[in-house]
Amino acid sequence: MLEMIKELCTLSGISGRENAVRDYIIEKIKDYAEYSVDPLGNLIVFKKGKNPAKNKVMLDAHMDEVGMIITAITAEGYLKFAKVGGIDSRVMLGRAVRVGDKAVNGVIGIKPVHLVDKGAEADIPKSEDLYIDIGAKDKAEAEEYVRPGDAAWFAGDFVEFGNGFVKSKALDDRAGCAILIELIRSELQYDAWFSFSTQEEIGTRGAQASAFTIAPDYAIVVETTTAADISGVKDEKRVCICGKGGTVSFMDRSTIYNKELFDKAFEVAEREGIACQPKTMVAGGNDAGAIHKSRGGVKVLTVSVPCRYLHSPSCVIKYSDVDESLKLIKAMAEEFAKW
Repeated sequence: MLEMIKELCTLSGISGRENAVRDYIIEKIKDYAEYSVDPLGNLIVFKKGKNPAKNKVMLDAHMDEVGMIITAITAEGYLKFAKVGGIDSRVMLGRAVRVGDKAVNGVIGIKPVHLVDKGAEADIPKSEDLYIDIGAKDKAEAEEYVRPGDAAWFAGDFVEFGNGFVKSKALDDRAGCAILIELIRSELQYDAWFSFSTQEEIGTRGAQASAFTIAPDYAIVVETTTAADISGVKDEKRVCICGKGGTVSFMDRSTIYNKELFDKAFEVAEREGIACQPKTMVAGGNDAGAIHKSRGGVKVLTVSVPCRYLHSPSCVIKYSDVDESLKLIKAMAEEFAKW
């Protein structure tokens, strides 16, 4: 899976522009399962297992990453933009980006510090004060390469470092996509449905549509979630810890998870010798928020890979957590299929 994660993270695919990611996934799974693409761009996959499932189980991961969309070009040739998804402006300053269909190189700039009013030096910059510099001499030259409505994304390199760590852009949620691809390409005990969803970062819109289409009894959302296991953060605020396995949520800002499913995940993990941990803060949200309200209601579990520096060009995960998450997700899918 590590090579797949690397290849997936290299692709560009902000919300609503997931085409390259979807095309890659189709190439990987087309010989292993049936698939279709819906009007929102969701890739919906059915994988035949050894046995028919008593309950219909849906496994979901989103294809989109956070990024930017170009809104205007100034007379000097600089690009103004809006954020696509939740990005902290502090992680954007001076970052390399690529823009548009031609993947033009650029860098996010801001007014030089010596021109900033003294009272505003410590303020977090507003996104409207930022711009992308692509090296154009004026608006006319910039328009040869970029136009309003074009996507821009972080140019974060994929790097392996330390004791099994990986750094890249878009690990949220290309790590989850790689897990689902691995499951589809493997032998499953029971029939299963998969959704590679669009537009999660701007409101879980794709999963809302794919869950309506699939109409599952149970769903497992495969995600990444914030790991704050860094210096200066107290234990109860660390959310989850890299290296301790997949993270199982009991509540976030869009979902209160079924207690029976939450408890079952830890029961199965203990029985199978799988490393997992609870998410210890009520924060964030994911496709579960849309899926659990679909049709007449769906019982949902979220298993996330712990990720430091989420929604930045330098997301960090530990690969062993991907492996442990895969084991837990596969085991839980089998439990739900036969309940």
